[in-house]
Amino acid sequence: MNYYIIAGEASGDLHGSNLMKALLKQDVNAQFRFWGGDLMQQVGGTLVKHYKERAFMGFAEVILNLSKIYKDIAFCKRDILEFNPDVIIFIDNSGFNLRIAKWAKQHKFRTNYYISPQVWASRAGRVKAIKRDIDAMFVILPFVEAFYKKYDYKVTFVGHPLIDAIADRTQVDEYEFRAEHQLSGKPIIALLPGSRKQEIKNMLSVMLSLVDFYPDYQFVIAGAPSQDFEFYQPFIKASNVKFIANKTYDLLSVSTAALVTSGTATLETALFKIPQVVCYKGSAISYQIAKRIITLKFISLVNLIMDKEVVKELIQNEFNSKNLKRELDIILDPYERTKFFINYYELEKKLGGKGASEKTAKLIFKALKA
Repeated sequence: MNYYIIAGEASGDLHGSNLMKALLKQDVNAQFRFWGGDLMQQVGGTLVKHYKERAFMGFAEVILNLSKIYKDIAFCKRDILEFNPDVIIFIDNSGFNLRIAKWAKQHKFRTNYYISPQVWASRAGRVKAIKRDIDAMFVILPFVEAFYKKYDYKVTFVGHPLIDAIADRTQVDEYEFRAEHQLSGKPIIALLPGSRKQEIKNMLSVMLSLVDFYPDYQFVIAGAPSQDFEFYQPFIKASNVKFIANKTYDLLSVSTAALVTSGTATLETALFKIPQVVCYKGSAISYQIAKRIITLKFISLVNLIMDKEVVKELIQNEFNSKNLKRELDIILDPYERTKFFINYYELEKKLGGKGASEKTAKLIFKALKA
């Protein structure tokens, strides 16, 4: 079978690569053509466009790049027609994917969605288009299944693929990891400032402003696979700050605490049982737009899944050095840390266990054979 897969960022690349591996177990003759990244490319097939070429964060940034986005959409449609896939699999990335899905359905292509657009967070009216354009939806968050049920749209909760990604990783030897990256023996505070340049610019300076207050800790920046060290270098001024590229899981596995930009990384940090502060700051225009259309109580996946405040969220103007220091002091306190661990174990149970990629691949392939 021919599979056309569209993912739009680092997390989509990760989940897309694991889905591709699972599909190959079901369909040894699978042929892949995809929009994604390095991890998907390692599995095999043809990479059409790397997510690094189209990573725009926030409403204002998207508006400024509309011309490029529309060119990509037009090119994607032509490319799908030429490849003529048996199924198109969309992974998150709703702004782009829902436009392609509408066109694809009109052209009689089979459409599957893995990892739902965040219609549960804003613009629920898009559910009507999803029901019209998507043949099968596979969701990875338990509350999303209940959300769609309210709109009489049956979706399948398959569990969260991060459970597999983290469980299947090779365990890191902390002593060797510290030696390899010239880290001190001090407890590590991991800094996860995001993967897009705009995110990193907004987040990293404030995170690093705390370094001098914590001489007994080693601060380590988790470098995103989409960015080179040269981009981070101007931010690094203190001697007890290190940079480690593309080894976030290894870093989290040996960390004591983390300051994390809102996104998939908050859930990854929780699954490693690391106390964290969730941070987010976008452009003023994007934030004002988001405030008016997002209807959720929380922004972090941890709090959304648990339906209560498990991790502190510092958003926009609340994200400053004073507030961040106060919250970091809290998560370093031994008594407070115990609360995190209890909540994190409950969170993992809610996510439904291992096998999300395998379940999804089996369902996709079974439908194709029917």
